[in-house]
Amino acid sequence: MVPLHEYAVVSQDATILEAITALDDAQKRLPPGRHKHRAVLATNDKGEIVGKAGHLSFLRALEPKYNELGDVDALSKVGLSADFISSMMDHYRFFRDTLTDLCRPASNMKVRDIMRPVTESIEEDASLCEAIHRMVMWQTLSILVTRGKEIVGLLRVSDIFQEVTESIKGLAESTSHDRQE
Repeated sequence: MVPLHEYAVVSQDATILEAITALDDAQKRLPPGRHKHRAVLATNDKGEIVGKAGHLSFLRALEPKYNELGDVDALSKVGLSADFISSMMDHYRFFRDTLTDLCRPASNMKVRDIMRPVTESIEEDASLCEAIHRMVMWQTLSILVTRGKEIVGLLRVSDIFQEVTESIKGLAESTSHDRQE
């Protein structure tokens, strides 16, 4: 888990530029060997975490026409063909501008306009197996970690994956050692 005070947190009224700056600042404070953060948490006016904006949220902000498609997340989960996606890009004229032209308006957009609301959480004393189950079930890359009603951190799929790979490698080493004896 990444403690909340180590994570990039901004107001939902912050601009994308402010969120990217906060993310960069949080990356610089990471201890060696720690996976980089891939999202910014957003707070409401009461200081409560209400959303997160990840890399895809920032990229999606570059093309506001995506909002015309409706629920893009639902569309992406139904397995659209490459031909269909190409025809949509032609029809809606997605990404026809230069990168500079796309970034200029996006930098001033509000985080609230690109963030995904966060509702998933897990208690800090939950097992790693439960965390894995929830991440797979909810198809999410991170889950808020709570202590009672207080949010104390963020559990990321990269951190869980590291634990799982270390466990698998440890099992392989012990099995190999057992065979040698």
